[in-house]
Amino acid sequence: MQLYGLKTCDTTRKALKTLREAGLEVTYIDVRSDGVPANLLSWLLVAFGEELVNKRSTTWRGLSDSARAGDAHELLLAHPTLMKRPVIHTDEDFYLGWGKDVQAQLLD
Repeated sequence: MQLYGLKTCDTTRKALKTLREAGLEVTYIDVRSDGVPANLLSWLLVAFGEELVNKRSTTWRGLSDSARAGDAHELLLAHPTLMKRPVIHTDEDFYLGWGKDVQAQLLD
């Protein structure tokens, strides 16, 4: 299992801790320092659409209107911290966020 997130994100830290405490082997990828591969980002945009872009983030608020209106793929490549977190990849599927629905699917 791979978890994509930010080390400064409380939700990412909580998800990582909970998954590891449940005995799952998790590889952590920090999107700020490690980035997100372009091909994975393309697939995530197809799977999750605009939901992948965190429009409540500090990074989003700091962008110009023209940048916000640009292509989501290019925007996320240039600013990987705009990606909603965490993104969790298992052998079977991808999950976005750490809501109760995701927790139930991964921990039950």
